[in-house]
Amino acid sequence: MKILAIGNSFSQDATRYLREIAKSNGDKIKVINLYIGGCPLYNHYLNILQNKESYNIQVDGENISFLTSIQKALASDRWDVVTVQQASYESPFFENYEPYLDLVKDTIKLYSPESKIYVHQTWAYHNDSPRLETMGFKNSAEMFEKVEDAYNKMAEYIKADGIIPSGKLIQKLFDAGINHTHRDNHHISLGISRYAVALLWYGMLVNKDIDNVPFNDFDEEVTEEEIALAKKLVKELI
Repeated sequence: MKILAIGNSFSQDATRYLREIAKSNGDKIKVINLYIGGCPLYNHYLNILQNKESYNIQVDGENISFLTSIQKALASDRWDVVTVQQASYESPFFENYEPYLDLVKDTIKLYSPESKIYVHQTWAYHNDSPRLETMGFKNSAEMFEKVEDAYNKMAEYIKADGIIPSGKLIQKLFDAGINHTHRDNHHISLGISRYAVALLWYGMLVNKDIDNVPFNDFDEEVTEEEIALAKKLVKELI
């Protein structure tokens, strides 16, 4: 399977462990992440119009040292899945998704007509984030309610093949007692959260049973109890 993510640092978080999770379970996949830190749909729209080679490239969870455009990346291979997302600070507000969605979708269909399009639902900020109040939210759950609604509208608007509910998974981890879901109140933790989200992508996109996935090579410590919890919560969503 070949997966291309068009995103930002949040898709970087989501795909960090994806290839290695698949490999540990006997599956061979290719994962390319195009990212510009904090990049919203508006910037993707402008970059498409200019065919701008401004995207960093992450291959199978590792950075490489040249830039590309969305069009070049789409045309470079036959992608099974292409994912799209909004920037985290714009995610709760669907009025900031348009009029950019049509061009993004049409470009994917033009350059990669056989690929499925999935919406990558991003997560809310941690309860400790000062940005929550600035954005008009009392807590993480309130922000996520708006994020979920906006991504549902996005998926319906572009007739996406599915939604990867990464944001919902992070909320479930937090509700289950994992307070260290985030590493800086905005990006998710390098261990349990990145693992759980990548496991969700694997389970949904590759459509494989996750119970016996043996992967345990993390960038920070993840306990056996946390691994079991991640698998349990992911199974509730796929």
